[in-house]
Amino acid sequence: MATGFASLTAAYILVMSASVRNNAALSRFELDAGGGTAVANYEVRDGVITFTHTEVPLAARRAGIGSRLIREALETVRTLGLKVVPRCSFVRDYLTKHREFDDLVA
Repeated sequence: MATGFASLTAAYILVMSASVRNNAALSRFELDAGGGTAVANYEVRDGVITFTHTEVPLAARRAGIGSRLIREALETVRTLGLKVVPRCSFVRDYLTKHREFDDLVA
């Protein structure tokens, strides 16, 4: 039991020191976590960002990494004045649970 908690804590600490970045060249938001990179792929067209896929490294799953990635990506989207189409099921579920981003949904 302690081993699972230790690895969760290590992943959490690793992520807390990293920041989400927008890699526009690859059309994705990124967050280094769990020895890899969590990504949220997107397409932008006519003032709308469509999230197409989110992936978190296996070692960092269930540590809130995906939620942090999407929350910070949505905050960036708000700053850019874009609307969101959540084609990715993870992003769609996140938006359902986090009504503070309702104004972004196209």
